[in-house]
Amino acid sequence: MPLQFALSNIALRRLKVSRFAGLNDPFEVLAVDLVDLDLRAGIHAKKAQIDSVEGLLCFSRRYGNPLLWSHYADGHRGVALGFDVPTRLLTDVRYIVRMKKLRTGGEIAQTAIDAFLHELRFKKYEGWRYEEEVRQFFRLADLACESNMHFVPFSDDLTLREVILGPLCEAPIDAVGALVEAFPGGVSVSRAKLAHSRFSIVKGRRYRSAQASSSPAPNRRPVGGGIMALLPPRPKTS
Repeated sequence: MPLQFALSNIALRRLKVSRFAGLNDPFEVLAVDLVDLDLRAGIHAKKAQIDSVEGLLCFSRRYGNPLLWSHYADGHRGVALGFDVPTRLLTDVRYIVRMKKLRTGGEIAQTAIDAFLHELRFKKYEGWRYEEEVRQFFRLADLACESNMHFVPFSDDLTLREVILGPLCEAPIDAVGALVEAFPGGVSVSRAKLAHSRFSIVKGRRYRSAQASSSPAPNRRPVGGGIMALLPPRPKTS
């Protein structure tokens, strides 16, 4: 994410929740054959209904893919935030090559149709597989709202464990380290760099909070191979 938003998130100890209508994939919730006009209208209405009541946080399992930093971290000038999140709260995105047809009527049970529609919230085209995305869903009514934006606070279920400054990030690593010094459990801070023998972004210089723990919390995804907040969409500009 861009540097200014990352620093704001850290200082306020929260993340902005995305809405389906604002994500950068126009096929969100539309990964189904929509040749039938009536079905097309119904699915678009379903997407609008979901967008009105539900939001999500989008994470990646890896931070090393250069495309992620180009697309979601302000051209490598931004920041990745690493979190511990209970596995039970996360849903893996399923990547598909072709759109499937939704069968309705006849002997097709409504429960089967509902399950199909539910899965559209985490189905995406195969071309997005490089993101290795996982999602956490929220009811908007349960979240704090400011200027029509919704936020989820850091907590035991959303624990900041790591801050990785992009290779071109201008923020001083010591200043960012001082910003997270008071976080319980400790937060690792490092500056990323280009790998020398493969197409990857790797960690370089490190700053470590005095309270930093050497191991992740039990029953949670480890930060190094876990989830990184690189995926919130860039804000729209006029």
